[in-house]
Amino acid sequence: MKTWAGLCAALLLALGLAAMPGCAPTPKSEGTGEYLDDSAITTKVKAALLNSPGLSSGDINVETFKGVVQLSGFVGSRSEIRQAVEVARNVAGVKTVKNDIRLK
Repeated sequence: MKTWAGLCAALLLALGLAAMPGCAPTPKSEGTGEYLDDSAITTKVKAALLNSPGLSSGDINVETFKGVVQLSGFVGSRSEIRQAVEVARNVAGVKTVKNDIRLK
């Protein structure tokens, strides 16, 4: 009886270990922790843009992947583009900023 229980325990352990690499990040995907970090960065960047005077942040989209923030959308002037990029760069956790913002 002990042999059967040991065999079942070993099988469950092996299946559990085999499933773990499915949660590991790859160059094109991210692990759970990275996803949560990126969500927090996105929220912080959006809040910083919203609180930035003279910036029409409602038309700026923010996406984050592994600490790289991508800004897209439309604004009224080049100075708003520069301001949005600078605001995003100053948020904690941001590694780089990709600027895809266009003029209206």
